[in-house]
Amino acid sequence: MAVRRLSRWAIALPVALALAGLSGCGSGEPAASTTSASAGGAKEVTVFAAASLTGTFTELGKAFEAAHPGTTVRFNFGSSATLAQQIVQGAPADVFAAASPATMKTVTDAALAGSPATFVRNKLQIAVPADNPAKVAELEDLTDAKVKVALCAEQVPCGAAAVKALDAAGAKVTPVTLEQDVKATLTKVELGEVDAALVYKTDVIASAGKVTGIDFPEADRAINDYPIATLAKAPAGEAARRFVDLVLSQQGKDVLTRAGFEAPDQR
Repeated sequence: MAVRRLSRWAIALPVALALAGLSGCGSGEPAASTTSASAGGAKEVTVFAAASLTGTFTELGKAFEAAHPGTTVRFNFGSSATLAQQIVQGAPADVFAAASPATMKTVTDAALAGSPATFVRNKLQIAVPADNPAKVAELEDLTDAKVKVALCAEQVPCGAAAVKALDAAGAKVTPVTLEQDVKATLTKVELGEVDAALVYKTDVIASAGKVTGIDFPEADRAINDYPIATLAKAPAGEAARRFVDLVLSQQGKDVLTRAGFEAPDQR
């Protein structure tokens, strides 16, 4: 069964309600009566995850489905800040994996998630088009007004990390665009619309050669921890916990480190 992706929780909500109605939940029957034993009782697990986790979590979702026949993992990938707000506003979800503790705190402060576990860290790189037309070589080059730069908006984790890195370098950069998640920021580089962007190393790797990544020392001052938690009102509680267990397992670590993520105890 293929892993399906949610583009907007507002679209997913009526779908979830419709499925619930078909299975009898709307009649007041216990949720357990609509589930199977394959994944702790749930036929569907909904995971809200940071955009930078798209590739790795899609892979892990397929592995989870293979290990629990009859269970589907549905994903909503996007800005962690946006996802957190959606959860607080009542979006139906079972698991939240954020790209920063600050965005997870929005959910835990609302008593909507259990204790989060940090499962990986991620570091910024300068992403440039493969041919690097602006000849960018270091962070200071981004301060040149002739160099078109894309950044994530400051309220999202990749943007907050960029601000920390630039402040650490004492570099003043005026971006031509501020994007709402790291994938959108990277796309600006892939399309040649900008000369450079600050994105995660993992997204540079995932671009499969479409962009080139440039390391810079200040990135070590702006590493993002990624927490994951089962949501307090998760409709698929046991299955959600099993998905989190998969992410935290050696299998999960192997998938994530291959993609360029760092283990939580590394900087």
